[in-house]
Amino acid sequence: MQILRSIAEMQRTAEALRQEGKTIGFVPTMGYLHEGHLSLLRRARELSDISVLSIFVNPTQFAPNEDLERYPRDFARDEALARREGCDILFYPSVEEMYPKPYRTYVTVEDITRVLCGKSRPTHFRGVTTVVSKLFNIVKPHVAVFGQKDAQQAIVIKQMVRDLNFDVKIEVGPIMREPDGLALSSRNVYLSPQEREQAPLLYQSLLKAKEHIEKGERDAGRIRKVVEDVLKKATLARVDYIEIVDTRDLKPLQTLQGEVLIALAVYFGNTRLIDNIMINV
Repeated sequence: MQILRSIAEMQRTAEALRQEGKTIGFVPTMGYLHEGHLSLLRRARELSDISVLSIFVNPTQFAPNEDLERYPRDFARDEALARREGCDILFYPSVEEMYPKPYRTYVTVEDITRVLCGKSRPTHFRGVTTVVSKLFNIVKPHVAVFGQKDAQQAIVIKQMVRDLNFDVKIEVGPIMREPDGLALSSRNVYLSPQEREQAPLLYQSLLKAKEHIEKGERDAGRIRKVVEDVLKKATLARVDYIEIVDTRDLKPLQTLQGEVLIALAVYFGNTRLIDNIMINV
């Protein structure tokens, strides 16, 4: 496995691989890898000749009051995991490399970034789309794999790729979960034992909603109430949002139809967890 730290070196390597006729599969991450990330890496390897995984804790997607400084980092551990999974190239740039001063250019996707997570984190997606655009130009992938846990992010990236004509295919891998249903996340390490005990209620609330939909319920308000009732059992939690939206434009639904995203965000103390399910109605 190669470890590349400079943009120029990564671009030269990617261009040489393309000249050789090799296809590049790419998984962008912020590190502190878990099984969710590794499942995306396996998918990228299946879809390409060369797999590239990036590790970059992107400062532009964190608001000033968020957890940029304490976001978990362990490069030695990440390197060992990536190597074990057969990753071909690990791209590990510095903040100075990615955002040289003065830095003045950002990529913004309108409308669908202002709802769900974008409502409570208004600058978040500008940072995501900017860094992903940069990484696409650096890594030059044929296919990039994102996780379903960040459902809104995947939808936003697909929109950006369509609108800006990026020559890359976007794949979305399924949510990976702990045995009790909690979606894998690097931020799970922040949870206290008591919070960790209650955190699986997020997924349980979504499963209960799915159960009601499968029985024929189509009223979004009633489905939302089902989710709320389960989350009330999480006495240490504070709900940020529960939304039931159309997956095409992320607009709220009154009546469920088509492909529906049920998404939620919940705080345990300062730790914000997200989860979702998609259902075809």
